[in-house]
Amino acid sequence: MRIGEIAALVGVTPRAVRHYHQSGLLPEPGRRANGYREYGIREAVLLARIRRLTELGLGLDEVRDVLADDEGRGLVEVLEELADDLARQEAVIRERRERLAPLLAEARAGRLPAEGPLSPELTALLVGLGEQPESPMAAKDREILTLLDTVLPEAERVRLIELMHGAADGARELYELLDSLADAAPDDPRVEAAARAMAAALPDEMAVDLPPEGAGGLADTLFADLAPAQSAAVRRAVELVAARQAERTGRGEADR
Repeated sequence: MRIGEIAALVGVTPRAVRHYHQSGLLPEPGRRANGYREYGIREAVLLARIRRLTELGLGLDEVRDVLADDEGRGLVEVLEELADDLARQEAVIRERRERLAPLLAEARAGRLPAEGPLSPELTALLVGLGEQPESPMAAKDREILTLLDTVLPEAERVRLIELMHGAADGARELYELLDSLADAAPDDPRVEAAARAMAAALPDEMAVDLPPEGAGGLADTLFADLAPAQSAAVRRAVELVAARQAERTGRGEADR
């Protein structure tokens, strides 16, 4: 048999046969006087085995290990490893489908945010906030949340979004206050008013230690997109929340 004939017999392409020769899986057969390869039954059986092994998902290196083991022990070991790997892939696919299902439901209902695909938690939050295209601050807020949705570890992301749900009710009024600070100076009296409105909407758990300006990292990246007065209002709001939390904690300890 010539290369095209053995390839057709086994159900592979001549190119695949040549690749198996180059990879050392299929030894070169003898050649006719005219220089053409001459394949026999032995090469056909070996080529058929290579095809079966690759169809199971084995890589060429794994196929080589199997073929090198005359007693078949290598095949058992490789197939067990393949079965374990497929089981891991199935678990990953199952998890992805579970995460995809609520997003698909939102998309079919026409409620999927334009920033999607996002986590189900953030999708629900943005749907609750609603579209506010007239507010530049709302657009920035959605961009920041979208970034955090990707870069934060899952547990931190879920916790943050749960906390943000409490601030969604008065979002429109708060965005209007922050938008009004776009061209204001950091010492504008409206900064304090916006900060107090934001602090009132945020839960105590949002009291975090923000790094100072210029410290680098994610905080600087997020604040860099805000106007100076807006940045001052956000930082002041976090300070007010921290002070409120400390006061409540102190009262709680005093009552014991």
